Order: sequence, then C-alpha cells, then structure tokens
Amino acid sequence: MPVQNAQREMERIIAELGGRRARLLLHGCCAPCSSYVLETLSRAFDIVLYYYNPNISPQEEYSRRLDEVRRLVGQMPLEGSVTVESGAYEPARFAELARGREDEPEGGSRCRACYELRLREAAAAAARLGCEFFTTTLSISPHKNAAWLNELGEQIERETGVRYLPADFKKRGGTKRSIELSRQYDLYRQDYCGCIYSKREAARRRERTGRGQETDAVIQ
Repeated sequence: MPVQNAQREMERIIAELGGRRARLLLHGCCAPCSSYVLETLSRAFDIVLYYYNPNISPQEEYSRRLDEVRRLVGQMPLEGSVTVESGAYEPARFAELARGREDEPEGGSRCRACYELRLREAAAAAARLGCEFFTTTLSISPHKNAAWLNELGEQIERETGVRYLPADFKKRGGTKRSIELSRQYDLYRQDYCGCIYSKREAARRRERTGRGQETDAVIQ
C-alpha cells in the first residue's frame, strides 16, 4: 500500500541518512522536469540521472530531450556528483504495451503501463550501477499520477530489493520552480508528454485554444 504523503516520507528517509550521501538513480523524462528535482536531491544524494523513455516519438525528439538533459547537468551548479546515463531507445517496447490501448485518453492504463516499464528499467539500472535508491522525475507534473508512480515504485522495490524513494515533486512549489529554472537555463520545453498519443492530444488542444508551444513541459 503506497504511503499517503510521499513528499513527507521522502524527507523522512533523507533525514534518516544523517548527512550520508547515498547513491540514487533518478529516472529523468526531460530537462525541465529534471531541473528542480536535481536541485533538490543533489543536496542529499550522489545522482545518476538515467534517461530511459522509449515512449518518446519521433527519435529526433528523443535525442533533443536527451541533449537538453546533458546540457542542463553540465550547466547547473549542483551539489555532489551528478552523471547522465542513457538507456537504449526501444520504441517497439512502448508500442507493444500500447497495443489495444491506442484510443485511451491520457492518464489511463496506457500511461500506467508506461510508468511501470520505465520504473522497472530504472530499478534494473540502479542495481547494475550500484545505486542504493531509485526514483523518477515524473511526479513533478500535475498531469502524472503520483499515487500510481509510488505504488509501482514500492512494488518494484519489494520484487528487486532496490529501495524506492517515494516522491511527489510537484509539492513544495516544485512545478513552479521547474518553470523558473527552465526559463533561467533556456531549456527546450516540449508541449506534449512524449508518445504519439500525447502528441495527437496536444495538437487537438492547440486547435481548441489557439495556443502554441508556450505551454510548459512540466505541466504535461
């Protein structure tokens, strides 16, 4: 059963470390969402930012977001050690989990399956790279289901033995701070989550509202 207040639980775990800098694998979806999370967690952890996002389409978009993650880590004055590792680009895996769910709206079972795929790969990478904890930046978005993310993370911890760091990074003004940092570092802010289905939904939204790509990535 997932914790009721993930942010408070994360803060409790960090306090229990007592200043010891544990090694954390942070799954990152893009630079804007990673910015605040890195700023916050680098105070307590040495971080491997793991970019594994087979949902992102097309490949040029995937590569552009990865490049921005690397640029951000190179430019931000972060505490401790922060390195970037890139997983394989495996769009066929996402296509397989999306089969039969193509017409579901954003936020349904297709998204939950996508969360699980990325979290499982993050936990496997954490074990491989000698990280004590793993977590993800995804909960910073108001449109991502933090309860699902934490439920899946805790389930994967039980199965693998790699500790999951519960989080809801939109708390404590996280989303607002991400927007500020995105502007400060002039980060590329995409207007869709990443998959072809979210891109299609974003196009419909632009048609309805007449708004362009000024929408911040962190609210996707």
